[in-house]
Amino acid sequence: MRLAFLGTPDFAVACLSALVAAGHEIAAVYSQPPAPRGRGQALKPSPAHAFAIEHGIPVRTPASMRDPAEIAAFVGLKLDAAVVVAFGQILPGAVLDAPRLGSFNLHASLLPRWRGAAPIQRAIMAGDRMTGVEVMRMTEGLDEGPVLASETLRIDALETAGTLHDRLAAVGADLLVRTMAAVARGDAVAKPQAEEGLTYAKKIRPKEARLRWGKPAAELDRKIRGLSPFPGAWFELPTDKGPVRVKALLSQVEEASGAPGQVLDDKLLIACGEGAVRLLRVQREGKGPQDAEVFLRGFPVAAGTVVL
Repeated sequence: MRLAFLGTPDFAVACLSALVAAGHEIAAVYSQPPAPRGRGQALKPSPAHAFAIEHGIPVRTPASMRDPAEIAAFVGLKLDAAVVVAFGQILPGAVLDAPRLGSFNLHASLLPRWRGAAPIQRAIMAGDRMTGVEVMRMTEGLDEGPVLASETLRIDALETAGTLHDRLAAVGADLLVRTMAAVARGDAVAKPQAEEGLTYAKKIRPKEARLRWGKPAAELDRKIRGLSPFPGAWFELPTDKGPVRVKALLSQVEEASGAPGQVLDDKLLIACGEGAVRLLRVQREGKGPQDAEVFLRGFPVAAGTVVL
């Protein structure tokens, strides 16, 4: 089919690559405008934008798809279908209805649970045991369209947002290709979403990332894993030269007790409001991620230390 692909982050790249490999004609890739990245804050294209350039696919980076000129350009592509994967903008009806067969979205949750911006992170933070990916026919409402296909994945005990992201991206790319083949054949069946179980995956805010040790260990463990690797749940470690910010990237819950924030041994077991969390992977400010054992060799943390 002749498709437009609208997507921005790495999650979208797996799907775009799979559609190209399946032989679809990608008339254009739409992505968010280049943004400042890295230490120099130079403007760099999004992962989907970079993939499109590498493969000779035309790219458009509109500030708003509601711009009448952008809508006219989109209609002018004369598409069979549009595919949207983590694009980052709400699309108006004039865009969604322009392709001959409609517009389709791959979403990283089992709808209607976790509609919205951060379904992978929110599923882990909420303690969900299962999640998945679904392809829906898009409507103007936020992730409200009928579902054509889905795949379910289990969330493991040491799952992070990063590992779950990668698994969902791979499964989602395969599901999307199979579903678009069904759309092309005319035998795809869309079923309305259930009316029960609706939740919204709100965007992750910076203030959420700080660890508050008075919370139960199970809640903090889910937050650590749900915000890993980005933005990274963090705390402050006291030193002779002042507090040092440390990101906690992987953890597990253990049975132990102490004052919230107190380090209970020399291997980063930290007491919480209920129970304790063992930090397994951390990242000191300005440094790269390290397993806790490696981190402690160069930056020992004694039992009895109180982290903030």
